[in-house]
Parts: sequence; structure tokens; C-alpha cells
Amino acid sequence: MNGVSGTGSVVGEEWGARAARSRALAVLRVRGRALGLAVLPAAVAVVLYAGGVTGHFTGAAWDTARWVVTVLAVLVLLAATAVALVVARARPAATPTVQLAETAAPDLYRLVRDLADRLGVPAPAAIALTPDCDSWLEDRTHRAHRLHRTSGGDGAPVLVIGSPFLWWMRVGELRAVLAPVVAGTGPAAHPDIAAARRFVRGLDAAVAVPGVPGLDPLRRLGAHGVGQVARVLLRACRGHAAEMERGVAAAGSERAQAVDYGVRIVAQEQVGLAYAGWDRLLTRVALPAWRMGRWPAKLDAGVVSALTELSRRDRLAEGFSSRLGERPACDLLEEPGAVDEATSLLAARLFHGGPAEPGPDWAPVEWSQYPEEVVDRKWRTDAARLHQVLDVLGVAEGAGGPASDADGPTLTRVMAHLTTRQPGPTVTADPDPDRDPDRDPDRDRDQSPTADAGPASQSGLDADPDPHPDPHPDPARQQDLGADPDPTPRPDPDADAGLDPSAYGEGDDDPVNPAAEALAGALSALLAREEAAREARVAAAETARASEKGRKATPHVAVSGPDGPLPLFPLQPPRTGRDLLADHVTAMVCCAAVDTAEAAPGLDWLDGPALLVGGERAADLGPRVLALVEDGDPEPLRVWLTRTGVRPEKPVRLV
Repeated sequence: MNGVSGTGSVVGEEWGARAARSRALAVLRVRGRALGLAVLPAAVAVVLYAGGVTGHFTGAAWDTARWVVTVLAVLVLLAATAVALVVARARPAATPTVQLAETAAPDLYRLVRDLADRLGVPAPAAIALTPDCDSWLEDRTHRAHRLHRTSGGDGAPVLVIGSPFLWWMRVGELRAVLAPVVAGTGPAAHPDIAAARRFVRGLDAAVAVPGVPGLDPLRRLGAHGVGQVARVLLRACRGHAAEMERGVAAAGSERAQAVDYGVRIVAQEQVGLAYAGWDRLLTRVALPAWRMGRWPAKLDAGVVSALTELSRRDRLAEGFSSRLGERPACDLLEEPGAVDEATSLLAARLFHGGPAEPGPDWAPVEWSQYPEEVVDRKWRTDAARLHQVLDVLGVAEGAGGPASDADGPTLTRVMAHLTTRQPGPTVTADPDPDRDPDRDPDRDRDQSPTADAGPASQSGLDADPDPHPDPHPDPARQQDLGADPDPTPRPDPDADAGLDPSAYGEGDDDPVNPAAEALAGALSALLAREEAAREARVAAAETARASEKGRKATPHVAVSGPDGPLPLFPLQPPRTGRDLLADHVTAMVCCAAVDTAEAAPGLDWLDGPALLVGGERAADLGPRVLALVEDGDPEPLRVWLTRTGVRPEKPVRLV
């Protein structure tokens, strides 16, 4: 091996580097074969013309062959030139990141350069942050990417660091985790590996050219042809390119073993823990705020709180919080708060599709304001939307429940609508709408002539076709439910499997709770309209900003990033109508608890918005709401409301 890295060390000394260079040569051979195939008709034409000049290929047939091959050679050369130009000029995909100038993180740049010197490899050209728990080297030598570079080093890649690492890891742990990544700049500096990477990235960019907006039909047709050629070449070198990257990673890992190897073993545990905390923070805490048009401005600081809470709950994580006394890696930044805010906004764009800049419908929120600005507002907005849909469906204010003391939206209205329209054997309607609302349901007696309901009616099913089924379970069982920390009644499949399969939704396509199905569909439609209106407002704001800056506004299709519409990485699949209905009913219950009982909105770092009753999180509310929404059974929720002191007949304050 004659290739050397940027520091003069022989790349062939490492097995991984030798394997990477061998695979890079295989990728370049694919490029060479494609080039040879493109010039083959021209070479044949040259041979035919040479034979005619020397008198070997004479006659009308040879003249015709020369003209046909010449035309074919010209067409093939033109097509090859077009493909080569597109591959060379196409902009490779770049990960959306927050660029860190050296003036914004001089200590971090100093740490990385010192690490590169200890490893004997070139230092990365620049450092960027990504809102993810990963780190890698990214080639940004393309001229479209060089415009955004913040430092020199034209041939070296950019070091991309996951921002949660800076806030959770200590300085020594970060250096140990970055060592094998930085070591990859050595193989990346080899000319063959760099050329192979440029070729593969160019092919990948050429495949995406037909989807670029603004192409006329003729150019788009040509782009489709170029894309097909690029796909063929990608398939030919895909395996070699993958093995080349594995070789580069193996070379970096092999070289980094001499630097902080013992610390790296411990730091890898922190990588997994940070990933778990970051995922919970995004899906449980940040996502509800994003849906409300607010984005938490300190996500990276929040992951420290989330992981500290995890270490408090999980005995397996004990001892991790004691690390907080050491110097965090975010101290290597000059302004950690500003960097955290920038990466938090980028996370909202990547995982939710929010606008690129704050605005009236997209404002930052601090963690101290989260319970009031996000949790309480979300509950009251969802409750208002729920009652708006009930108004559209024509549901009466006091349907199925007692008259309220004042006009306004009540939880009783929601519960009555979800229970009074139960079909067949599942009867959960309140037979006495005029009874005292303060009366404890645990002391209610049966209102039907049937004194003993039996196990079938207790589970929500009725094996006996009695026209007067028992609407309430046995009072003794009600007392058991009240004592159980999670009393969620469910049908017993073993006891009632042969009674009525349609009651389980197995023998019939009819929903168990048609009122809930209709309400869920109406909620989904209303949310879709609200989202479309929000997108229209975002498009109008972008157009206004573009006109103020004197530039032409691009057509608004979706909130887009450098590589296509955002979100690039949606956190969760779209919620179903049943999920939306359960969320809205839960919000209505929480509003009633806050307004009529000693409850308050709160933030749980691992579970997101939380209802605090007496300072403790109400963790048993979800199954009771599901029993109402899915089975039409209000009794578990009524027991919880009575025990908590919530007055469902009282109107609540909405947004």
C-alpha cells in the first residue's frame, strides 16, 4: 500500500484502512467500466474510419456502418456527458445541523484538534451539532456546502456531534466517544477513498434530481433518464461502498484504541442512556408542545432533567446522577443557552415539521412555563374542540345528566354522550338523570328489577336477553374498584367467549361504541382543517418575510428542509380517531379536575403532561378514560371522579 493519510502515517498499517481502500478501488472500477462503455462506440467509429483510410474497410456497406456507428457514438457521448454533468453538479444530501463557528466553541475545537493530534490524523474541517444521539463525519466538500463552512480545511470532513451528548456527558466521556469518529479522518483523506465517496454521493444526488421543483417537462424527462442510469450504477457499487464504509469505521476504531479506551467503555453506557432519555423527552414532552405551536427552547437541558428523573426511578440507573458534579461537556461552548435554543428549533423542524423561524404560531417556551403555557392550554384547547364537535353533532348541553348550576361545557355532557348510545347488551346509561350529583356512586343501588346481574352483566355483556339489564355492577364490586389502584373493568374472554362474539367486535364490523366512532371521526376532520389553516398561515408569513427582504417567495408545499419536506423523521405515526378522542376526553377530565378539585397541571420529565392531584401524579386516569371511550363504561371514571372530588356537572373554563 502506497497511500498515506494527511499526517504521513501509512494507511496500509491498519487492516480496516486496507480493506476500505480495496473497496474504494472496486467502486472506482465501476466508474471506469461505465466510462469505457460510453466511449466504446466512439472507439469503434475511430477503427472504422482508420480502416477506410488505410483501404482495409472499403465499399458501400462499410460506409454505411461508419455513418451508423458515428451517429451512435455521438448520441452515447452526449448522453454520457449529460450524466457526468448532472452527477458532478447535483447537490448531495446534507444533514440539517447547527453550525458551530470556532469563536462560539473555542474549547471544543481545541479538544478535537488535540484528539486528532494524539490519533495522528487530520483535524475535521468544522464542527456541527445535530439534535440526535449520534456522531459522525460528513463530507461537505461540494461547492454548495462549502458556502456554509465556518472554518478552513477544504479536504477534511465536518464532525457532526449529537447535541444531547454535550449536555449529558462529561468532558472526558465526550472525548472518549469522539475518538473513533475523529480517527476516521485519516482514511477519509486517502485519494481513492475520497474519490469513491464523491462518486457515490454524486450518484445518490443524481437519483433525486427528477424530484427537484421548477423543471420544465423536457428537462424533467431527461432527468428521469439520468436518474435511471444513476440507479444502475448505484446498484453496481452498493455492496463495495458499504464495505468501504465498514472498513473506514474499523480503521478508526482500531486507531482510537490507544486513546481513552477504558473511559470509552464507561462512556458507551452513557450513550445508550442518553438515547433513551432523549427519545422519551421528544415523544412525551416536546411533541405535545409542538402540536400546540410552541417549541421548548432548552431541549438539551431538559434531557439532563429527564435522565436524572430516570436515575431516581430506576435502580439500574443509580449512580448516574452523581456524575452531574463533574464538568459537563456543554461548558466547552461559549453560549450554551443560545446553542441549545438553536438545536431545539432544529429538532422541532426535523421531528415535527415546524417553521424555520419563530412567529405568532410558533413561539418558544421555557420549562418553567411549560405547565401553564403548554399543559393547561393543551387541555383547554382540546376540551373546547371536543365541545365544538358536540355542538356540531347536535348534542344537548345536559343530555343524560343533571342540570348544571350555570350554563357552560361540562364533563357530564361528554360522559352522557358516550354512554347513552350504547347498542345491544352493553348498557351503561344513567337511568336517573335527576339524581343528586354529589351522591357517591359507590352507595348507589340497582334501579332495575333485576337484583342480581351475574358475571355476564358485570363484564359489560349480558348472556340473558332480559329487556331490563342491570346498568350498574354490584355495590360490593364497586367498593373493590374504589380500593384497587387501577380498576379497569374488562370483559372476561374465558367466561363469556361463547355468549356473544359480536360484543367483542369479532363477529360483526359494527363498532362497540358508535357514538365514540362518530365523535372520533368529527374530531379528526376538525383537526385536519385546523392543520391546513395553520399551514396556510405559515405560508403567508413566509411570503410576507420574503417580500420584505426583496426576494421571490418559493411556492409553499410544506415546511421544507434542505433535502425535502419536513418532518424528515416523524416521531410517531398519525394518531387514529380513537386515540384523538381518548386524548380529548382526558383533557376534559383534567380541566374539570383543575377547576373543581385540588388539582394542577404539571410536567413529568419522562411522561410529559401530567395531572397533579395533591402534589402527586394521577397515573390511573388513562385506563378509566379508555373504558369510557372504547367500551362505553363510565363507572370506573365515575369512581375516580368521586374519589378525587371532581364535580363533572360544573362548567369548565375553555380556551
